[in-house]
Amino acid sequence: MNIRIGTRGSKLALWQSQTVKELIERLIPESSVSLSVIQTKGDKILDVSLSKIGDKSLFTKEIEIEMLEGRVDIAVHSLKDLPTQLPEGLMIGAVLPRAEFRDALVSCTGKKLSELLPDDVIATSSLRRKAALLAYNPRFSIVDIRGNVDTRIAKMCNGYCDAMIMAAAGLQRLGLDSYISEILDEQIIMPAVSQGIIAIECRENDEETVAMLQKINHIPTWTAALAERSFLYEMQGGCQLPLGCVSSISHENIELSAFISTIDGTDVLRFSTTGSIHTPEHVGKMLATLFYDAGVERILKTITHD
Repeated sequence: MNIRIGTRGSKLALWQSQTVKELIERLIPESSVSLSVIQTKGDKILDVSLSKIGDKSLFTKEIEIEMLEGRVDIAVHSLKDLPTQLPEGLMIGAVLPRAEFRDALVSCTGKKLSELLPDDVIATSSLRRKAALLAYNPRFSIVDIRGNVDTRIAKMCNGYCDAMIMAAAGLQRLGLDSYISEILDEQIIMPAVSQGIIAIECRENDEETVAMLQKINHIPTWTAALAERSFLYEMQGGCQLPLGCVSSISHENIELSAFISTIDGTDVLRFSTTGSIHTPEHVGKMLATLFYDAGVERILKTITHD
């Protein structure tokens, strides 16, 4: 079985794709697995903040085109980058066990969030992180930052900012734990939907590949992803909403928690709900209903107008 993996070219993307490659090779020893590096729009536009670009498929579209046209067989993504509605003909074939789902405060000095001063500059390109930081402390000074992990760390250590907020999983996967000053509690900054999850996308009509991927699909992580992505879908959102959501599974139940905020952090809604692990998408819809009943449209309108 020959399998061509489409991937972005960043160190983190290559680490994730290499992990999937090795997993498939262990599962099917006679397989031949290769990587095909594909540059996406998000890789090319580095001088504009993600929220201003506004494309829900910034880091996936070009790879998906290659897959639909048959030049690669599967694609490896950070699931948080995948829109809730995939292009016709594509599906998520598998997810790997979830890594650390929380965000990390990154600094060269080891400062914790509570130790940052009002004139300290925190860098993030995420509206979710910006809103959560301002809700925590409206005096924080926040700037945009783009680029791969190494580039951002270099910018910080050269004085661009005093600290950054990044996904802890990416830093840990690249062996950059030493830059983590603090893993942030999800009640301070709630993670992005499906943060810490590696997803494998494939063509729906590629029956052999679909069957192979089902053998490596991690069901508890998939259950969590279904619940979180269902909530995001109901909130009409992509990765450019100041919205966070995370789930936890205990026995037969899944607890789903989320927050959504105005960009300036002045109007915040938080809710949680619990339901059966056998109906995760319904749990996501239940949680969305709580937000709509509380008038979340007022927040969504401010984001749209901004």
